[in-house]
Amino acid sequence: MNQVLTGEERMKLFLDCEFTRLNRDTKLISLALVSEAGHEFYVELTDTYQVADCSDFVIQNVLPQLNLPEHGKPLVEAQTSLLAFLSDLGGPLEICSDAPDWDWDLFCQLAYVDHRWPRNVANRATNLILLFRHLEADEIGDVTLPELPHHALLDARLLADLYRRLTAGSNRGNGHG
Repeated sequence: MNQVLTGEERMKLFLDCEFTRLNRDTKLISLALVSEAGHEFYVELTDTYQVADCSDFVIQNVLPQLNLPEHGKPLVEAQTSLLAFLSDLGGPLEICSDAPDWDWDLFCQLAYVDHRWPRNVANRATNLILLFRHLEADEIGDVTLPELPHHALLDARLLADLYRRLTAGSNRGNGHG
């Protein structure tokens, strides 16, 4: 049974990825999702890239933050874990990113398995930057925008928190997907 996903009913999941470099051949290093309710998924890939694939920035700022013994998985295991996480959340689910031009394709590499898309997940990302533009300047005025630490899980947590703070007491965060 296919579900029709509407903006009002979707649980938002905040996505962040770390990847090897800013080019079309980039490779996924780590991926995190944090739900509005606080559920978290985080994985570091062990077989999708080599250090030689990484930019100097990534080598200096991203790789030192990884904890492969605790969070590392090969691609196939990461896909299985992600699909189980998404399934456990029920749905419908809306993936939100501040950089969907980069993060969405990397998310799809994990979520699209055996020519099947998770039926409880919307098939496009919500751009948080565009969503935040719908908020009035006075609603944003008291919120300090943090510098992201270039760690997928920490960044996804910050995005979720920022969304919650910007939409607190307002329905403006709904339906702009």
